[in-house]
Amino acid sequence: MVTNKLKNIKQIKNMNVLWLTMLVLVLSVSCKVDDDDLRSPSFSTTPEVFIDGFSGGLEYNAFGGSDVFAFDLDYEETYGGTEASMKFAVPDLNSPAGTYAGGVFFVAGGRDLSGYTALTFYAKASKSATIDVIGFGNDLGENKFDVSLSGLPVNTNWQKYYIPIPDPSKLTAEKGMLYYAEGPENGEGYTFWIDEVQFENIGLLAHPKATMMGDQNLVKLAYVGVDVGIDNVGYAVNLPSGVFQSNNLTTSYFDLVSSNKSVVVIDKDNTINVVGPGLALIQGSVNGVDASGTLTLNVQGSFGSAPAPAYDAANVISIYSDHYNNVPVDFFNGYWEPFQTTVSEDFNVDGDNVLNYVNFNFVGTQFSNPTIDASTMTNIHFDIFIPGAVGSSTNLNIVLRDFGADGTDGGGDDSNISVDYTSADLVQGAWNSFDIPLSGLTNTSALGLIIYEGTDLPNFFADNIFFYN
Repeated sequence: MVTNKLKNIKQIKNMNVLWLTMLVLVLSVSCKVDDDDLRSPSFSTTPEVFIDGFSGGLEYNAFGGSDVFAFDLDYEETYGGTEASMKFAVPDLNSPAGTYAGGVFFVAGGRDLSGYTALTFYAKASKSATIDVIGFGNDLGENKFDVSLSGLPVNTNWQKYYIPIPDPSKLTAEKGMLYYAEGPENGEGYTFWIDEVQFENIGLLAHPKATMMGDQNLVKLAYVGVDVGIDNVGYAVNLPSGVFQSNNLTTSYFDLVSSNKSVVVIDKDNTINVVGPGLALIQGSVNGVDASGTLTLNVQGSFGSAPAPAYDAANVISIYSDHYNNVPVDFFNGYWEPFQTTVSEDFNVDGDNVLNYVNFNFVGTQFSNPTIDASTMTNIHFDIFIPGAVGSSTNLNIVLRDFGADGTDGGGDDSNISVDYTSADLVQGAWNSFDIPLSGLTNTSALGLIIYEGTDLPNFFADNIFFYN
């Protein structure tokens, strides 16, 4: 059963949330890589990131919500008696200075790293701990060639770590040299150190294994004009230490091919363009290593938008629709830890924005700043499109919650209405329009949350979500 309260993004340590936090920076820096940069042959090939001090052009930016003073230089605790190391002081839980330590080390001009095969560094900590995420490729922009390790174990001894470059030929103008994010361990802060950070050519890393689509051969329905992407990718190699290490990476490291270019065309940026009806098998590789897992698109033809609403705008409070002015929304994909699997792959077709929930089990849309006063409204409307098969056990449950007089979720005076749509109510490959009366709510002046839950329903689209009279 879904918990009543969404976790506070700044208080949980789950790295899905830290990834979102990284988008907001304490210092505003624009370092977007453009095509001219990628063509330039003049980038520095300097491998050093931090050897006793900053390498040439290296700058630091703290992530939003982090303790901006978490990073410092240490001239006493160093690896091998070198002059200085990088020191990171992780704050305690609920510290007023910031809820975690995190930031990015970057070079505004970019470097050519195509001659190296891994980022290496030494690390130790004041106690045994796991660093939430550490990697390279965060460039304060697209983060196109990001590679990272999650849950990096450290202890009180210096150890050498490796983060492989899956395909060095792609890193001809990389700006992101190193980044990290770490929250308190069991509510308590601690200190860790990093030293001798550099890119190295350590030769070929043994037994590389690339995966996509979660190492499964998946078949998905698709529609002309609705571009899709690969997901759930991975890359693992044997390190010089003999450890077979799994790494996080972006899909930009993959080279994709389509079996049927009359159905799917893949451009140089790995965008999967759906251009015609039919079947197309999409396979991938990383630096010549074929990835296990494939995606087959069963393209049904052109995508049809949801029916245009006919209600007068004066009688509507819109949450999500291109036909009305929408009220402020906190998020359309709230995260409940630790069991939510739902991710968003929203899309736009000819100016029509559509919510797209995949790997769906449950998800929340919250509008609490401010809540919605719908006391003059009578119903809430949803348009739901189900691209996959509707089986006998398929169901979609929609919950609408009012936060009560105190305007706070979980304040003790909340009220809910819950409507369950079964396979008899759901039609595959068509827009299903649902209208839920608000009469079941005790109060309708502080509406703040919609929860979707489902069974045997891995994917659906949503549009035209609004209250009306």
